[in-house]
Amino acid sequence: MTPPAPDILITRRSRERAVLVGVATGIGGRQHVDEHLDELSLLAESAGAKVIHRMVQERHRIDPATFIGKGKAEELAWLVREKDVQLVIFDDDLSSVQVRNLEKLITCKLVDRSALILDIFASRARTREARTQVELAQLQYFLPRLTRQWTHLSKQYGGIGTKGPGETQIETDRRAIRTRIGHLRGQLTRIAREREVQRKGRRDFPRVALVGYTNAGKSTLLNWFTDAGVLVEDRLFATLDSTVRLVRLSPAHRILLCDTVGFIRKLPHHLVASFKSTLEEVREADLLLHVADVSHPNLDEHIGVVNETLEEITASGKPTIMVFNKIDRLGDRTLLGTLKKSHERAVFISATRSINMSALVAEIESALAHLITEDTVTLGADDYPLISRLHEIAEVLETTYEADRVTVRFRIGRAHAGRLRKILARRTPSDRGR
Repeated sequence: MTPPAPDILITRRSRERAVLVGVATGIGGRQHVDEHLDELSLLAESAGAKVIHRMVQERHRIDPATFIGKGKAEELAWLVREKDVQLVIFDDDLSSVQVRNLEKLITCKLVDRSALILDIFASRARTREARTQVELAQLQYFLPRLTRQWTHLSKQYGGIGTKGPGETQIETDRRAIRTRIGHLRGQLTRIAREREVQRKGRRDFPRVALVGYTNAGKSTLLNWFTDAGVLVEDRLFATLDSTVRLVRLSPAHRILLCDTVGFIRKLPHHLVASFKSTLEEVREADLLLHVADVSHPNLDEHIGVVNETLEEITASGKPTIMVFNKIDRLGDRTLLGTLKKSHERAVFISATRSINMSALVAEIESALAHLITEDTVTLGADDYPLISRLHEIAEVLETTYEADRVTVRFRIGRAHAGRLRKILARRTPSDRGR
């Protein structure tokens, strides 16, 4: 596994011929590996590779030396030569020992699942924050895996003029990477402070975060609510940078809707840690919309992966609406009844075709109802500016006219309730009533 230079992100490469490799262990292992390789194939295609072959080795346990066993590794080396393969992708993380031993046999690039995901993130990152987060995750991941590229000067030769600190080339490279990691962490600390300032300016509005397995339809849903113009493609990790938009559900109900990076099984730990400031939007949210592709055969596993990731970032236990998307792709609708019984708050939609979206809006309003207050104010009949303002920021339920006074009953969100109280407090007692 040849990592990048210490301060350079992996960039998009030309389309490479790739072989996928997995190991099946235990009962049902082959079926699970086939499913995982299906997803790995999509990841490889997202990264720009062309998958030409799959190899599955059935073993009682992972071989600590070569991952797939020496015999299978030799078979893989032959396949690489015969099929003109430029890239071998393993479905699980490889240790530095496994990488070193495999590189002695196989003459092309070796990449494991985590490295592939990091490569995709590197090619999709657009903002300064996302690029910094991905580079940090890459360097932390590759630090213990410095192999082939760093061995050219790793030996220390004896003799006159060679005495010194005794530091090998690979140790020098590791020190350079650690220095760069420290610099990136400092940048992310500053970015985190900037995000906190931004969040303070938005605390008047309820915050709703979209979470879900990658390619479940979160960006499509965000675009439906906001016309944000976020990229939507039918591929894994089509979008990476988080987007926050103000959404007006009703006159009284405005929310901040945040789209976050999609989750996936075996998401690299370093990546989750590096995206701490981005995922802070999830931790700070008042409500989560857990978007799931109801038509996907691995629906239950996808839901489980998202829940595990939420627990890892300490965002589990928040009020959540299960949003089962892509119902237009579902042939058998009997599944919907089962899911409805399994989840307290569940809505079934198609964001692409705008099916049942009004039910989702109603469910969001219901879940955030505790953030809406109902009140009554009595104003002078000639107080047109304030009456007009009430109609703008609140949901007016009833208006009663009596002589020279107007009584207005309304619902208002916490975003404007405080401001309205301040406006009323500045008026004289004769000018207001409750």
